[in-house]
Amino acid sequence: MNLELTDEQVALRDTTRRFLAEKAPISDHVRPLLDDPIGTNEPVWLGLADLGTTGLLVPEENGGAGMTMVEAGIVAEELGAALHPGPWLSTAVAATRALTRLGATDNAAGLLSGIADGTTVATICFLDAENALAPASRQGLDSGSVVLRGEIAAVPDAAAADVLLALAEDDDGLGLFAVRTDSAGVAVAPERGIDQTRKQFGIRFEATPAQRLAAASSENVTAVIDDVLIATAADALGAARAVMDLAIEYAKTRTQFGQPIGSFQAVQHLCVDMFETVELARSGVIHALWAADNADPDERHLAALRAKAFAGRLATVGDTAIQVFGGIGYTWEHDAHLYLKRLLSWSAFLGGPDKYLTEVGARLAKRGKP
Repeated sequence: MNLELTDEQVALRDTTRRFLAEKAPISDHVRPLLDDPIGTNEPVWLGLADLGTTGLLVPEENGGAGMTMVEAGIVAEELGAALHPGPWLSTAVAATRALTRLGATDNAAGLLSGIADGTTVATICFLDAENALAPASRQGLDSGSVVLRGEIAAVPDAAAADVLLALAEDDDGLGLFAVRTDSAGVAVAPERGIDQTRKQFGIRFEATPAQRLAAASSENVTAVIDDVLIATAADALGAARAVMDLAIEYAKTRTQFGQPIGSFQAVQHLCVDMFETVELARSGVIHALWAADNADPDERHLAALRAKAFAGRLATVGDTAIQVFGGIGYTWEHDAHLYLKRLLSWSAFLGGPDKYLTEVGARLAKRGKP
């Protein structure tokens, strides 16, 4: 595992950072989209696609870059640092990895190429795998086509999506199905969350036509969910790093009693605590990104669990930064509270950290047994 970025990875990071600063700043892009029901706009989305970020994980034969989760994590961290809204994680990571992990590349070649060039937005409906199974039946449809029924909660970016990827059980067993969001019988309802940069929705299928793309083993479904956890951890790392940097700069310039508040030991301790937490998270995220493509399934899954188990600690960075900012950090005009909400949403994503800490402990204890 290489902890240093290559020249190409540094160029990807710098290009993405520059694009977000110029084309999608918080003041002119993020804030206007907070109350937008879709949460993205076409020029910025296509700009990200032109940079190649939407096709990083798409195989080269489908028009993508065929790169690894390490490169995806580099982009995710920059998106988190910029509080970028929109369906990048859902499309470029979750949907793409679902199609490749579950072996749907042949049946979904057009979908993958659309993701790569930015003309297709997709999301998955099975992040909560235990409660995401829609019943399916053929009812005289062509081979490979079924109709879906049921409701699924907490589907990210569904309003922006052209295609939903759902799990369903039909005559051939558990499978991955593609559903066009403009199909008959699809109802999308917004769900309120703490983070306005993250849009999530409830989905209802009422005899909705769907196309079977591939079989879905539990091992591969778990791998996709691990990938999403790891990429979202990278996004949260970027958010924590950015709000920490803002707080430290503020501590250097804000004066009290005739000197910068950063000269006071109490403030210095807060800044050190933030730095320690961010760097500890960074090491875990780097390992998890590497493990997603290179480790065996057990190590990959444990790395994803560790990243999520640390989520609560990472969320404290936003809270600590607001302590440094004082009252101004709580105001609507300041960006600190937006970063805190991003980090809190990561902490709550797919359940709080406690259950992941418990599972990590159980796995480590089992490893230690003779």
